[in-house]
Amino acid sequence: MVERFINDGFVTLAVAVPRATIERCTQLLWEQIGLDPHDRSGWTEPVRWVGGMTHQAFVDAMNAPALIDACDRLAGPGRWRPRASMGSFPLRFPHETEPDDAGWHVETSFLPEGATTWHLNLQSKDRALLALFLFTDVDDEDGPTRIRVGSHRDIPALLEPYGERGVSGMRFGPQAAAASAHRHATLATGDAGDVFVCHPFLVHAAQPNHGSRPRFLGQPGVPAGQPYRWDRPDEDCSPVELTIKHALRTG
Repeated sequence: MVERFINDGFVTLAVAVPRATIERCTQLLWEQIGLDPHDRSGWTEPVRWVGGMTHQAFVDAMNAPALIDACDRLAGPGRWRPRASMGSFPLRFPHETEPDDAGWHVETSFLPEGATTWHLNLQSKDRALLALFLFTDVDDEDGPTRIRVGSHRDIPALLEPYGERGVSGMRFGPQAAAASAHRHATLATGDAGDVFVCHPFLVHAAQPNHGSRPRFLGQPGVPAGQPYRWDRPDEDCSPVELTIKHALRTG
């Protein structure tokens, strides 16, 4: 797990969330948007967004034992915090209209004082990891998230000049896209219950759903327990910190 995470920037936890929990979460998401999974006439928009969900089913999913273990191994024990909710959820429906949120980007994590848009910085303030939860089965045609494999190594050198205050996601997105354009792209496909655990600097993008069924995804940030550091020996760094340290060293 650690080696693949360092090399690729993500790992896949197969069926990390039990089917019964997934089915309850999916039911709650349908209820939240007020649509019927069996009535296609209501699927009039390419994407519907749902905010944070605090129902116990989502808490159980967010704290699945396989995910807890992965967070300890990748972010480091004590360097991340569990969540009592999950959000947000882009629910993508088969639709001929192209969504306007499909650009390559890195997730933001904090709002600096005086800023009006969310930022990210080299320390990955407030974010230890990114998790992508599949709440439906997802194949190539269902609008799976696109991932640039290894792109987490292209980002630290770009973020370093922005210092502790960091940079807005809107400003940084084009830089991240250009710097990682040489990377091979893969798709976050799999079965309902699979979870992709990603480095906070992984470059990824949405895409339209050209399939025949909705794609329900949760994309919570795993909160940071402390700012990431790399001014210590390699053996004391978590895998997330180690990749940042090595990326800065190699430029």
